[in-house]
Amino acid sequence: MSTVHKVAPVQFEPVMFEKERNIARLLELCEQAAAAGAKLIVTPEMGTTGYCWFDRAEVRPYVERIPGPTTDRFAALARKHDCYIVVGMPEVDEDDIYFNSAVLVGPDGIVGRHRKTHPYISEPKWAAAGDLHNQVFDTPIGRIALLICMDIHFVETARLMALGGADVICHISNWLAERTPAPYWISRAFENGCYVIESNRWGLERTVQFSGGSCVIAPDGQVITVLDKGDGFALAEIDLDVARARRVLGEPVFLQRRPELYPELLTDTFSWNPRDFFGLYGHEPWPEGVRSRIAAAQFAPSADVARNLEPIANLARQAKADGAALVVFPELAVTGLADPARSAQPIHGPATESLGALAAQLQIYIVCGMAERAGDAVHNSACLIAPDGKITIYRKTHLTEEERSWATAGDDWAVVDTPIGRVGLLIGHDAAFPEAGRVLALRGCDIIACCAAVKGPFSSPHPGTSVLQPAPIPTGADPHHWHHFRVRAGENNVFLAFANVFDPEHGYPGLSGVFGPDTFEFPRREAIAADGTSLATAVVDTTNLDSAYPTNVVRRKDLVSMRMPHSYRGLVRAMANNH
Repeated sequence: MSTVHKVAPVQFEPVMFEKERNIARLLELCEQAAAAGAKLIVTPEMGTTGYCWFDRAEVRPYVERIPGPTTDRFAALARKHDCYIVVGMPEVDEDDIYFNSAVLVGPDGIVGRHRKTHPYISEPKWAAAGDLHNQVFDTPIGRIALLICMDIHFVETARLMALGGADVICHISNWLAERTPAPYWISRAFENGCYVIESNRWGLERTVQFSGGSCVIAPDGQVITVLDKGDGFALAEIDLDVARARRVLGEPVFLQRRPELYPELLTDTFSWNPRDFFGLYGHEPWPEGVRSRIAAAQFAPSADVARNLEPIANLARQAKADGAALVVFPELAVTGLADPARSAQPIHGPATESLGALAAQLQIYIVCGMAERAGDAVHNSACLIAPDGKITIYRKTHLTEEERSWATAGDDWAVVDTPIGRVGLLIGHDAAFPEAGRVLALRGCDIIACCAAVKGPFSSPHPGTSVLQPAPIPTGADPHHWHHFRVRAGENNVFLAFANVFDPEHGYPGLSGVFGPDTFEFPRREAIAADGTSLATAVVDTTNLDSAYPTNVVRRKDLVSMRMPHSYRGLVRAMANNH
């Protein structure tokens, strides 16, 4: 049986109060896509009715049971063309509860449905949060999962579907006010090694400007087809074998997961006022909020420890001159990438003594990667060195295939309170795992310092056309429209200092940066390093208004607080198969 299939996201502008007109137009577009050979056709969220409903009373004439008249019409089309169609519509159940739903129909009728689990802003006026979690539907054209708009902001949803074997995530949306294809869409495909078919509406409805940009995204994050705006469909081929390889930047990430380190993903530390929670029972509360600067440095480490300490010192001095209170250096920056087992150093040795003296002299916090020798073991480690000489050690928990030949994985996370804020540590490949950043966010981190030696590509310019979208959608040149580690910051509401090796000859692109915590903020609160040995410095603000509750997004963690951990048990199970 062929593993290559044509797929088509449909883009459409529905009109409120004109349900029949909307359905007829969607059927017409689906017919065109099917005639072009598409075997999987995806239509937008709430495409049958429009989206911006005031309340239950207003949407009541347009809700339907599933199955019902609307799904019957799409099923007839699927049967005619032997294809599968995803339909977005408002659903009513037997208890008169309304849901924002996506339905997968095929030649034999309804295959399955998803009810949006994370209603966006106005939807709770009429819709309940969905109760059908993390399903994957097995079909002759692949294993298909469904997500609706806001659902994809949460790393856990797509991850659970990919763990369940999804080859394709069909994401239907009414995405607004952001230039599309949205970075979140790309990252969910990229980190899970699966296809994302994105069907987004476009146009203006009740003052809300929708973004279009419907597309197909490959498992490596490449946008392989996109429709900027207007009614229509885009066509692309997907290969299920590529998705089933489950490789991210060449690594078999699902086999490298560490479920024994993820039980905290089932907790909800931000469900109560975090300003109280993190100081419970006499436990050390968050550091006081402060406005400061942090920096991410990049260079190409050599195999010589003494030679590496020179650019580290120079960049630290530059960071201090830029006003930074903390500077992060790349993975293995001290000992080099060439032969880590041979160049490994004890944590309390000449190299860290030199870094400690530098931190004391400059009165700056230094986070630096090195190969650590600890008895008979060698670890890929990061050290946070305080100006008073205290060292916090983190040992990389997620090792690449090559690293397993010389390194022993760590078995715990590292979080340390500093005057700048609460800092969590990650190293390179760790950050490819959405679970890692999420655990640190749940522990109340303001900042994640990531020492990295990550090869590209994990960033790309905007892939669409030059057509200008209306305000408030950002337009113009954007060389880093998608940067995977920017997404890591926004989804966890943290500042992320990503310090990557810059060595293009060996595949390391740099692209180090300090990324801000507000996923909806534009212009972005960030700095990205230039090519070569360089530094990115940005402001970190953890201050609070005079309130008992957090007023700063990095302390409130809006997205983290909206998680639904009761449905996440699958994240802490070992792989049961080789999906």
